[in-house]
Amino acid sequence: MYVMIGMYCRAHHRAPDGICEECSALERYASSQVDRCPFGNDKPTCLNCTVHCYEDSKRERIREVMRFSGPRMLLRHPYLSVMHVVDGRRQSDRLK
Repeated sequence: MYVMIGMYCRAHHRAPDGICEECSALERYASSQVDRCPFGNDKPTCLNCTVHCYEDSKRERIREVMRFSGPRMLLRHPYLSVMHVVDGRRQSDRLK
């Protein structure tokens, strides 16, 4: 999540230190929610998850970040992109 938030922040907020305080707070919030996930290490990708970790306002911000950064991840971070797709497919196969 940190990479995606960083990409979003650099493009939208142009923070000189890499990530602005607002985006840093969003990243901390997302990390804390993932750490508390009841699925633990078996946590599915958000698309396949049955539990919503984020409160409504934060969920919309995360969606905004993902909508912007997701398509750009393939060019900027191809390994992370491919692993996310593989992980999502593996998890959705387990749910069947």
